[in-house]
Amino acid sequence: MADVEGNRSGAGKRSGGVAHGYREERGWTPWLMPLVLAACVAVFVVEMYVNNCPSRSQAYGSCSARFLHRFSFQPVRENPLFGPSASTLEKLGALQWSKVVHQHQAWRLVTCIWLHAGLIHLLANMLCLLFVGVRLEQQFGFVRIGIIYLLSGLGGAVLSALLLRNGISVGASGALFGLFGAMVSELIINWTIYSNRVAALLTLVVIIAINLGIGLFPHVDNFAHIGGFSSGFLLGFVLLIRPQFGWMEHEDLPFPAQILSKYKAYQYILWVIALLLLVAGFVVGLVMLFTGVNGNDHCHWCHYLNCVPTSRWVCEN
Repeated sequence: MADVEGNRSGAGKRSGGVAHGYREERGWTPWLMPLVLAACVAVFVVEMYVNNCPSRSQAYGSCSARFLHRFSFQPVRENPLFGPSASTLEKLGALQWSKVVHQHQAWRLVTCIWLHAGLIHLLANMLCLLFVGVRLEQQFGFVRIGIIYLLSGLGGAVLSALLLRNGISVGASGALFGLFGAMVSELIINWTIYSNRVAALLTLVVIIAINLGIGLFPHVDNFAHIGGFSSGFLLGFVLLIRPQFGWMEHEDLPFPAQILSKYKAYQYILWVIALLLLVAGFVVGLVMLFTGVNGNDHCHWCHYLNCVPTSRWVCEN
């Protein structure tokens, strides 16, 4: 988190295993996020194998990178991110509102989390996963970060399904944006234990802006980004709360100087509010989805947040 662990108040001033009010924290060995990375790369290889661009009749020109033969990409005008066709993504589990609602294919809310629209999409996500996901898993362990990753991906998929028009979409970035959201809320709920908050926030803003920009290309899902970020933001308040400054050493201090509460009042308040909003959001979103509500009926311009049509590519299937 912009080297936020090093920005914790008093970092570098250690004495007897205590870092200016905090005992040395146990570091977790990350394995889940590297495993997720490997799985995403493997799934993308399968996407390109199934796609087999040279075997298709092309309406938008010839395949890109034809020297890759079966693994060559669709024409740039069809997929500017260097990836498979929309039909291939749909076959492998991409998100489509009509299939989820009318054909009862709710499993697409999960499978879309593991799909990428193209090589650029994959590389951007995997770099962020290395620098963000691995760091978070080192700090908080695989259980909490795994929950945030999966539930954020699901939250992004639900919002995406509510707002998709006629096209398909993949939501791997929704889970990643959940980690970004969790980082922001972790910074807020543990505000008093960090010294350099500006650097952390600026780093997050740059990373989020880049990924939102990629989300304006075909098949990449900015609705999933927004839904994933919102879910992760709320989950961060619930799962990434830290004890207040000095709590770890309160038993070693004389009674008048002891801290009686593990968390500050504002931390308790944010935890309760976030949990209520999270549960309400998932319940309302799922009920709206499976009762057939299409969010575009209430927001006719929202589709521009997901893909901006240009002369170089198309946004529909």
